[in-house]
Formats: sequence, C-alpha cells, structure tokens
Amino acid sequence: MTEQVPDAPSAPRGAAERAVLRTALRDCLILVAGLAVLGSLVGLLVAGQPGLWGALIGAALAAFFCATTVWSMLYTVGKGATAMGAVVMGSWIAKMVVLVAVLAVLTRFDFYDRVVLFVVLLLGAVGSALLDYRAVKNGRVPYVEPEAGA
Repeated sequence: MTEQVPDAPSAPRGAAERAVLRTALRDCLILVAGLAVLGSLVGLLVAGQPGLWGALIGAALAAFFCATTVWSMLYTVGKGATAMGAVVMGSWIAKMVVLVAVLAVLTRFDFYDRVVLFVVLLLGAVGSALLDYRAVKNGRVPYVEPEAGA
C-alpha cells in the first residue's frame, strides 16, 4: 500500500505561470493605453479627426488581440498540452476572423485614417509580442514542482 502525500501548502499549482501572464496582461494594457493617447495625439496632428479615429480603432484592435492572447494562456494554465493548443489555436482563428470582419466593415467608411490605424495596430502587435517575451523571460517559473515533504 502506498502513502499519499498532500500537495505542498506553499502555492497552488500554476501560480507562477499565472503571475507571469498577469504581468504580461498588465504591461500590454499599459502599452495599449499609451498607444491610444499618443496615437490619438499624433493622428490628430497628422491627419486631423480621421487620424484620431484611426488611432482609437487601432488601439482597440490591439487591446483585443493582446487580451485574447493572454486570456487564452491564463485559461489553459494547468491543463494538458492538447487543451492548451486547442484553445490557443481557436483564439488565434477567432482573432483573425474578427480582424477580417472589422476591416471589411471599415472599408465602407472614410471617417478614419487607414495609415494611422495600420501604424497603431502594428505598434500594438509588435509591442505586445515584445512585452509578452519580456514577461516570460523575467518570470520565475520553476521547471519542476517539488513534492511536499521532500
């Protein structure tokens, strides 16, 4: 007969991963807020009111992309590799569908500046990827979780 050892009381499983992902989410939301403010100001100066709208739409799309990525990872912490792959791939497909749908709807209108929208969205995507990388690189996630009493 084997003796069962209770889980370590120090921290719940996945706590380190969740902390890293919360850091990534916080940093991305700060980036998006900065892009919305600075992009709006620059867009307003460069292209007037259409530039303002382009920056705001680009920041909203960047926030959606960033939040969806981090949410999908947070949701799958502690789940198997198959579940994580399915959720991450499903969220990526959903993001592409939303992007195509939004751009298809927006092509009918001319109240926004397309260049400003593209630049803000590009900065949001690249900045988000860099911040996610930094959060993972600086995160303290153990390779193994020691057993209690060991």
